[in-house]
Parts: sequence; structure tokens; C-alpha cells
Amino acid sequence: MTDDPKMPLNRHDLGRVFNEVPELYDRVRPGYPDELFADLGAITGTDEGSSVVEVGCGTGQATRSLAALGCAVTAIEPGADMAALARRRLAAFRNVEVEASTFEEWDDRGRHFDVLVAASSWHWVDPSIGWQRAHDVLRPAGWAALLGNVVVRRPGEPEVYAETADLHEQFCPGNPAWGHPPLEDDVRATDEGWGLVDDPGGQFGPTTVRWYPTVQWFDGNGFADHLRSLSLYRRLDRDVREPLLDAIAERIRTRMGDRASRRYLSVLRVGQRAK
Repeated sequence: MTDDPKMPLNRHDLGRVFNEVPELYDRVRPGYPDELFADLGAITGTDEGSSVVEVGCGTGQATRSLAALGCAVTAIEPGADMAALARRRLAAFRNVEVEASTFEEWDDRGRHFDVLVAASSWHWVDPSIGWQRAHDVLRPAGWAALLGNVVVRRPGEPEVYAETADLHEQFCPGNPAWGHPPLEDDVRATDEGWGLVDDPGGQFGPTTVRWYPTVQWFDGNGFADHLRSLSLYRRLDRDVREPLLDAIAERIRTRMGDRASRRYLSVLRVGQRAK
């Protein structure tokens, strides 16, 4: 899951928000580059003998790549419909088990893991519980890995928000979440720590941070569907959201030749469990 840590929903609403649109979510949300998982495996030593717990697997975009490493994956997902879709998408992988639960309430049944992975989901975990629980379910010298996709822009390159800022203000004025994506070079300069989530303190060691540029392309309707899958837009009243997204789709058709990009830096942040 990739979303808006600066304006979090009530965490108890998480399953409902994404559970409303599991098929759409699966179709339009960005995945992660193969190079990221190759680096994850190399840094953590993950191989066919390793066990991984994934927190907030969504419909299984990252889970598929983890499973392809050959390790045993226990994937946790709070949305029942999302978890059901993930099971269908991952049915070919005998090394994956999907369990419907929040991480905070998950029954670990005394199990311990070599690696914990959270792909654009850790900001939904209660920080008063999450890092301690991660430390507890990992074996000594285990690893925590946070994956994400940060929307960025490049100077002089057409970008949807720049073309639609007036529409955002027209339909939902004063929303503090509206704003231009950060510049790619500025984001690349932030190469330490755990990003926008709470720091684990002494429970995990220094991080290794790596960035991977990716781009999604959409027509106007596809871009609107992509926005429909984001909590920033899903939290809007339907009577506001749908006219706004229809107007954005029309603007992409008329001003951008019905072709719009969503530029990302995918990020891998990895740190080892402290003693």
C-alpha cells in the first residue's frame, strides 16, 4: 500500500478504506522494481531457507516478488476482501500464507522470522506497538525492510498536479494535503533513516537506503482510477471525489494529449535488529 502518512486515517479504518476497492487497487497501484528485491536479498541474505513476515500485503504486489526469492512468506493483511484477492493472486506460490489481521492484533503463534517487510504500509501500524512487535517477532540478527513509492517530479516535465491544481482547489478548497510532488533530486538526498515513520530508537541498527526510479503511464480515465485507489482521495466525500476525478480525467485528455505519467522513486530501507 502506498499512501499519505502526513494525513493518516484512523488506523481502525484502514481495512475498510482499501477493502472498498480491492480489484481497482490491484490493477492501478504501482509495484516495485526487480532490482529492489535483488538488493533486499543480497543485503539481508534472504534465500530459500529464510522466513519472511510481510505487514500489510494488500493484494500481493510485493508478496509475489518476495515469494520469487524462494523464501517462506507469511503475509498479513487487515482487509478481508484484500486478503481474499491476495490469496487468489498468490495461489500458485506454495511458499506463501496470507493471514487476515492487523499487525497489532495478529496471532504470531510463537513464530519468529528472519526478515520483516512492509511495502508502503508501515505508516498504518500503531507506532506505540509496531517497532517493538517487529523486534519481538524477528530472530536475533533479523532484518526489517520498509519499501515505498514516493511520487516525485522533474523540473520542466509535465506533471498532473501542476495541470490540475485549480481543479483541486475548486472542488475541495484549502485541503492541506494538496501540493506539488517533491523534486526527485531533493528526495534522493534523503538517504538515511526510516523516512516519514517514527524512528525505532535502539531496537534496530543503522539503515541502508536505496532509490529506484520508476514511471507509470495512464490515460485520463486510468489516472482518475489510480487516484481513486489512494486514501487521500478515498477520504473525500463521494460527491466531492467523483466530480473532481472526472474533471482531472478531462483535463488530462484536453491538455496533456490523454497521456500522463506518475513518476516515482521506489525506496528500500533496511536495518538489522539490535540485540
